[in-house]
Amino acid sequence: MDFVKPAEMAKAMSDSGVARAELSVRDMLVRGMMAGAILGIATSLAITGAVQTGVPFAGAIIFPVGFVMIVCLGLELCTGNFGILGLSFMEGRVGFAPMMRNFGWSFLGNLIGSLLYAVLLVIALTNFWHTGAEANPVARKILDIAQAKTLTYEELGTAGMITCFVKAMLCNWMVCLGVTMSMMSTSTFGKILGAWLPVFLFFAQGFEHAVVNMFVIPAGMMLGAPVSFEQWWAWNQIPVTLGNFVGGVLFISLAWYLTYRPQAARRTEAAPTSAAMVTR
Repeated sequence: MDFVKPAEMAKAMSDSGVARAELSVRDMLVRGMMAGAILGIATSLAITGAVQTGVPFAGAIIFPVGFVMIVCLGLELCTGNFGILGLSFMEGRVGFAPMMRNFGWSFLGNLIGSLLYAVLLVIALTNFWHTGAEANPVARKILDIAQAKTLTYEELGTAGMITCFVKAMLCNWMVCLGVTMSMMSTSTFGKILGAWLPVFLFFAQGFEHAVVNMFVIPAGMMLGAPVSFEQWWAWNQIPVTLGNFVGGVLFISLAWYLTYRPQAARRTEAAPTSAAMVTR
């Protein structure tokens, strides 16, 4: 059987946090850039599927392909790392500084990779800026999404900021649950299916993901969305990143720490087996 028990899953998650905290800056940046670009590709694919079919739900079914690739390749996605390293920190296995070091470098890598893909996609959609966004339905949709994720919240003021933050919390609850589910199987198919389900849930409901927004908002701005750099960061990127952090740590790291007790699982695994147990 390829099923991994929850306590063993939590142990594997904590172990992964320790390993990620020890990565070099080069590794975190390169893996973060790859993760940001892949998630951007998955986002544009989901938008394309929704536009072509006229069914937004189709995009939600498609989108998790990017997250699955990131999980299977062991890349650095800052939002997933919030939940992973948060658990290691609570166990006392990773210090605050190494944890923040990983968060910072993986965030930067995600941002660079997302922006790089945004530039390349806009070139492809506009024939190197020779045609406007109105000529391409996918470009028009990206432009509309960029405005909805910034200007709509700004118009609502405080209510918009709170809504943005809460949607980010809900998003990363599902993203970090996807990380968890991928560790509950030792088979490739099991990992793919486990990672797919929670990520589908967040995308289908329009929650806010920091790395997705690193791609879709700048891409919309390049396509002509009347969104400034300040509006992007003040009304989306900063509150969404903070909301993703709170959601991942509160709903996954803390919950797993309290109920699955990874330290107890490690002690059981390390304990010598008695002769009586061996003969049974």
